[in-house]
Amino acid sequence: MKKAERMRVQSALDRPAQIATRLRHAMPVARVELAHRSPWELLVATILSAQCTDQRVNQVTPSLFKQYPTPQVMAKAMPTNLEALIRSTGFYKSKAKNLIGCAQVITARFKGQVPDRMEELTSLPGVGRKTANVLLGAVFGKPAVVVDTHVRRVANRLALTHSRDPEQIECDLQSAYPQTQWTNVSQRLLLHGRYVCLARKPRCLVCPTYDVCEWEGKLRK
Repeated sequence: MKKAERMRVQSALDRPAQIATRLRHAMPVARVELAHRSPWELLVATILSAQCTDQRVNQVTPSLFKQYPTPQVMAKAMPTNLEALIRSTGFYKSKAKNLIGCAQVITARFKGQVPDRMEELTSLPGVGRKTANVLLGAVFGKPAVVVDTHVRRVANRLALTHSRDPEQIECDLQSAYPQTQWTNVSQRLLLHGRYVCLARKPRCLVCPTYDVCEWEGKLRK
């Protein structure tokens, strides 16, 4: 292999690390923005966050958790009462159904404790891999790659993946980074997409990954 080719290969291998470094410098602390005090509260908040902003969810959850502080209490909730509390998050009927279903399963099968394994979490009503990974990484301290719409967009623009499928993107990011970085890298990609690499008007001129971003649609300095 010629020197120029070796340099190109090495550059491609280094890019994920360079991206992670730049995002870490820009966001030394990258936390889930959903307010929570327990695995149960984060599970509820994450379910509510589907097609809804974290800010709106954080406005709704204080009164929700005051009335339904545990899975055992939520399991006995009247759907109409719960729907009224979460109406502003959108899709409130299906969310209420899933929340009550989750609470009932957690109470019956897991002794009132939110499980900490992917297979068990995804067995809960309305819980997919994204929600499960949020819980695994944020409250259980397990390596987890969260893939939402922001991560999908940013990971594609930064050529960390060439897929639109969330599970494939999860695999590609797992391959690009060591397990110890999965949780923090994916959370930084998420926040980067939320505040900088926007869908319609990306803020390329203030982007910390600008020099390693090869996206053809980026704004030119």
